[in-house]
Amino acid sequence: MNTPSSPNPPASSPPPADPPVRLLIVDDDPLVRAGLTLMLGGADGIDIVGEGADGGEVAALVERLRPDVVLMDIRMPGMDGLTATEELRRRPDAPEVVVLTTFHADEQVLRAIRAGAAGFVLKDTPPALIVDSVLRVAAGDPVLSPAVTRQLMARAAGGAQDERTNRTARARKRFAELAEREQEVAVAVGRGHSNAEIAGALYLSVATVKTQVSRILAKLGLNNRVQIALLVHDAGLLDPDGEEGGGPR
Repeated sequence: MNTPSSPNPPASSPPPADPPVRLLIVDDDPLVRAGLTLMLGGADGIDIVGEGADGGEVAALVERLRPDVVLMDIRMPGMDGLTATEELRRRPDAPEVVVLTTFHADEQVLRAIRAGAAGFVLKDTPPALIVDSVLRVAAGDPVLSPAVTRQLMARAAGGAQDERTNRTARARKRFAELAEREQEVAVAVGRGHSNAEIAGALYLSVATVKTQVSRILAKLGLNNRVQIALLVHDAGLLDPDGEEGGGPR
């Protein structure tokens, strides 16, 4: 007697695709905006939702268009990108900001990073790398390479001896607010490591590293990983090559 065959199981549906990253481009030069739109508009995973010509337009554009990332020029004749970034990052639901610049280690870039920008790209960066930067920032990964981060750290370390001493003392006091594992993760972020690299070095899952980074940001009132790196540097926990230094444990 033949046994009836069991019905075929229903085919599983493919997982839904991630929605594209909503990008707002802000630059006072219409040719630059047109070039960026042309370069980035056809990239997979990016949807250009709008353009702005001045920092003063950013708040209204963000309120109306709800971008995930703002690609922001630093130098604009009305409200500059630095002021716009500072105002934007005060919003509880602020999008990430990547600043556009023509300099590798400009003091203005450092100010943008301290204001909460997630990184920066040079205006002559190849389009594929700009796309990668936007996607990485939207995913919560750092944009700055360790080498570029060290350039900014060196600039941040400038100033008079008294100022540097006070900055170190303040940074160490804030660093001491973290639990031991959070401190280890913070130092690894300061060394420019990705979540996957930190997970491998500390024998954690990537999800746990992300949770630890989120806790660090919340405890210290910081906006992003680059600000964690600046704090670790200010606390004297990295040597000049970006490796772990001899600061407090």
